[in-house]
Amino acid sequence: RRINAVLHAQRLARLDATGIDVHLGHTVPLRKMRVFQELGHQAVLIIGNYTALVGDPSGKDETRARLTPDKVEANAKDYLAQIRKIVDVDKAEVRYNGEWFSKYNFNDTMALMNKTTIARILERDEFTKRMRDGKEIRLHECLYPLMQGQDSVEVKSDVELGGSEQLFNLMMGRNLQADAAQEPQICMTLPILRGMDGAQKMGKSLGNYVGVGEPANEQFAKTMSIPDELMQEWFTLLTDRSTEEIKRLLNIGAGEDDTKVHPMDAKKLIGRDVVSFYHGSDAAVAAQSEWERRFSQGQDPTEIPEVVIAAAELVDGGMVVTKLLQKMQLAKSGNEARQKVVEGAVTIGPDRMKVGDPKAIVAISDGLIVRLGSRKIGRVKLAS
Repeated sequence: RRINAVLHAQRLARLDATGIDVHLGHTVPLRKMRVFQELGHQAVLIIGNYTALVGDPSGKDETRARLTPDKVEANAKDYLAQIRKIVDVDKAEVRYNGEWFSKYNFNDTMALMNKTTIARILERDEFTKRMRDGKEIRLHECLYPLMQGQDSVEVKSDVELGGSEQLFNLMMGRNLQADAAQEPQICMTLPILRGMDGAQKMGKSLGNYVGVGEPANEQFAKTMSIPDELMQEWFTLLTDRSTEEIKRLLNIGAGEDDTKVHPMDAKKLIGRDVVSFYHGSDAAVAAQSEWERRFSQGQDPTEIPEVVIAAAELVDGGMVVTKLLQKMQLAKSGNEARQKVVEGAVTIGPDRMKVGDPKAIVAISDGLIVRLGSRKIGRVKLAS
């Protein structure tokens, strides 16, 4: 069987200079593709360099920003480099849908559009919601499901994987395959992973994500911050543990006489599983130890990033705390810095003295440690 995972470059695109950031939410269908590969199926990865120029409306209540061809190409390379941690890219068939769409003329496009109706396109939930809310639907967006469906025709897909929000596009592939006298593909949708906030789906723009390329310590710490109600979902979608084992770890169905697992221990196990997959078991054990040092024992991390501050920037050997937070890149703006200070989130020095006045002057010395909350920390390197 040919397993066609339609994970187009546009859906993973980020408009920052570093390109895309594949996170754990993206890995749910990719992990399923890995299982199919292990069972001997041929994986087909489609890089939608032409659908990316349209913009997938799935899961969006407004028009997506269109990307340039150069940006799409850069994102595709970055994407493949990151998903090697999950899928055996070397054994997969990697296709760019520009192979066929770049050859389309206007008549070809008209013929593709003739394969569905406006009424059918408007059945998709995102468009229905926009119409109800009085938001515009650009005509080019209606092309996206047809183009994704045509991808399945071109690669003769047997099975297509995607998130549950992709069902409309996946079913369009079945319709177009039947029209092309092909056996319609099996559409396999997978749940949408909720992010660290426990409410919305994981996404970089929401800041509730864990990136597959992040350091082991960061991955573990972020995982430990998820609410307890997410644990079953994360165990199921992000680990290889069986349903029976997950229920045992989460004390589901356990009786009064059964040995129960503490929720903190179960969450640490999720953290180790996630880190082990991307960094190895030794890194996972080290990340847990580092987290326990910082959060359970209240110690500073082993490695603290240094920020150079010139002595000439100081006034009588000190600096206003809000300016210091920005200088050390612990706060992005003066407003954020003031808010964090007022919240009582800022501590300095070995005795963790709390700074609660946004106008306070902090005495700067070489090696001074500045903390913002429990996860942001920096050390001053004073330069003459």
